[in-house]
Amino acid sequence: MSFDSLGLKPELLRAVADKGYTEPTPIQREAIPAVLAGRDVLAGAQTGTGKTAGFTLPLLQKLGARSGRNPRALVLTPTRELAAQVAQSMVDYGKYGDLRTQVVFGGVSERPQISNLRNGCDILVATPGRLLDLCEQRAVSLGEVQTFILDEADRMLDMGFIRDIKRVLKMLPASRQNLMFSATYSDDIRELANNFLRNPVGVQVTPRNATADKVEQSAYRVPKEHKRHLLAHLIKEGDWHQVLVFTRTKHGANRLTQQLERAGINAMAIHGNKSQNARVKALQDFKENRITALVATEVAARGLDIKELPHVVNYELPNVPEDYVHRIGRTARAGSTGAAVSLVSPDELSYLRDIEKLLKRKIDFVEAPKFEIKEGTAEPRNGTAGEYQPHQDPRRRPEHRRSGGGGGGGGRGGRSGGRGGAAGGAGRASHDAYGSDFAAADSLAPRSGDAPSQNSGDEPHHRGPQGQQRGGGGGGRRRSGGQGGRSGAHRGGGNRAQGSGQPGQGGQRDERRDQAPRQGGGQGRGRDGQSRGGGGQRSRAGFARGARSSKPGQGSGGSSSGGGFTRLN
Repeated sequence: MSFDSLGLKPELLRAVADKGYTEPTPIQREAIPAVLAGRDVLAGAQTGTGKTAGFTLPLLQKLGARSGRNPRALVLTPTRELAAQVAQSMVDYGKYGDLRTQVVFGGVSERPQISNLRNGCDILVATPGRLLDLCEQRAVSLGEVQTFILDEADRMLDMGFIRDIKRVLKMLPASRQNLMFSATYSDDIRELANNFLRNPVGVQVTPRNATADKVEQSAYRVPKEHKRHLLAHLIKEGDWHQVLVFTRTKHGANRLTQQLERAGINAMAIHGNKSQNARVKALQDFKENRITALVATEVAARGLDIKELPHVVNYELPNVPEDYVHRIGRTARAGSTGAAVSLVSPDELSYLRDIEKLLKRKIDFVEAPKFEIKEGTAEPRNGTAGEYQPHQDPRRRPEHRRSGGGGGGGGRGGRSGGRGGAAGGAGRASHDAYGSDFAAADSLAPRSGDAPSQNSGDEPHHRGPQGQQRGGGGGGRRRSGGQGGRSGAHRGGGNRAQGSGQPGQGGQRDERRDQAPRQGGGQGRGRDGQSRGGGGQRSRAGFARGARSSKPGQGSGGSSSGGGFTRLN
């Protein structure tokens, strides 16, 4: 079957031919005639099969020529990226007509959008929040809408837009055509459809929640702390020139982007905290192969149409199984092929089982290649989002910190005392040891709905920014008997002893000057040149600050591993 047999106008057929399409997809063969006939449609198909053209082509034909100022068709989408993509499809397929298409979404100034709406539009593509804002300002009226299209309806519900959808529905005329398109369908979606669709034509060309057959799916067993090293190895050794990487959190996307940059891989992040201009630039650079890796959160899982994208990586498995379908649906689109790789740590095995249950198929594990675990030496590019830095005040930077430890009895420790532990050296991953870890994790992995476990330990160790191991601190005691620290708990190491200028460290702090103090640690030197005794250890909560030694040349230093401080003198 060709597009000619669907009853489309010559100008639309010409636009379709310009995009290189010759035969309609299954969803297009069934949806286009139903929309042209004026029927309500409830359509579901796997992502990347042409759902957008399935409603764009018949909509352009039904509207005909431009008319009036207010929109006659409304397309509601969950994300800015999807809204922009749908609007571009309207422009591309309608380039030989004179219909006006406008798109409105948040994250950018509303003034240009209001100005464009005043010039009139026939098709309005919008996200719910910005649309309701403009309606409240009376910048747009929905009273003349003849066709309402809800795209990616399941994502709408996942993002909590159900109340906004109901508000929009109340603004629409009672007599209208309704279309609902989505890649996945849950029972909640069908309940929503029953509320506003009238005797709809059901179009389900693939099983519910199915993935594209041409996506090659595989998984690697890898500890969480080694994922970035394996990813960098796969990109470099596999000569991947374009890879879309998914993380669960925005901060995780920023952190991974910086880590890939340090490994010498050009990468950019895209997520909800980025401005719209930054998101558009990152996506454009990725499409034009100016960057190798685009690190994204779920914001990019819907609506990104990247031609012939070869690789998608689940750096972290989604905790919602349906999101996996949309993630890997960014590859193998429009009949092409692609690969979807998942990096699975022991604590994500339950997520993998939920995904396999949804897909009703097994995702095979592949033996991980030998890869080197080391920090990259390349500097990140300017403007790359990096890790969160808690102290941006230049006075708090290491070069401005006074030397000397936080230590025991007599003196005042500086902010940058010694750090416990040593930096981890580079080496190859011990892959042989992974098997037993995953076997144990598989048997203990929580099922869906289980509460997460809490780790415990008396003296935890922490990793510093450069991979150094930092020891956890014990409890400290103030002169008043209370506890120190900004948060009310002083975690400095050991209690302090204080005498008449003699160094001391550890044990109960003695306020009597006639009692000999206990022996202390290393020396620290104050700003006035006098040696100062060390205070208690500085741990994650802060470092203790002791009294100044009365004898020059004596004092003890402590170790440092944390943030703020409390005064104990």
